[in-house]
Amino acid sequence: MTTTTAILASIGCGYLCGSVPFGYLAGKLKGIDIRQHGSGNIGATNAIRVLGKGIGIPVFILDVIKGWLPVWLAAGWLAQTGADVEVVTVGKVLTGFAAVLGHMFTFWLGFKGGKGIATTCGVLAGISLAGMIGGWIGFLTFLFAFRYVSLGSLAAAVGVPTGMAVQMHREGRWDYVLLGFGIVVMILAFVRHRSNIQRLLAGTESKAFTKKRPQA
Repeated sequence: MTTTTAILASIGCGYLCGSVPFGYLAGKLKGIDIRQHGSGNIGATNAIRVLGKGIGIPVFILDVIKGWLPVWLAAGWLAQTGADVEVVTVGKVLTGFAAVLGHMFTFWLGFKGGKGIATTCGVLAGISLAGMIGGWIGFLTFLFAFRYVSLGSLAAAVGVPTGMAVQMHREGRWDYVLLGFGIVVMILAFVRHRSNIQRLLAGTESKAFTKKRPQA
């Protein structure tokens, strides 16, 4: 396998893995179309809301795994071709991006999918722990401070490239491919959450940790 072939195979694997709609499939196992309930999203947040934690949490874990697995495979395939570190990084980033796009625009459901937060978390576990930690810090801080899942997700999106930049600054070595991935993921998250942003600005977004079910 050549390096080019390995990168192309990795990208294809990334999209296919990311496109598996676990939330939708879990709903079908319960006899419902999750897109017709809650927020209408196929992601883990809506799965927890509609199907309960017993099913929603495994959906979250599977959404994370489908982001991490293709990145891990890409690293192995590219290493076998003798590619240098920079090329391996590019291959992992492209594969991770493909996995996120697969979740957001799955061909199984007419290219309509989730918002990609859990899958991005899995990708980051394979390419940038600093980005993942930055995302979790942003998510948990804003979630518990303001009790909006959507606001926490947006804060996580900002935290990803921020965490990457902080690490790169400390190390004195800037990886613009990796940082570019973090910035693109942040932009995509804001685009996918535009309806949530509108509700936040209008003051109609529901909060978490209340008896009333949130719309995330």
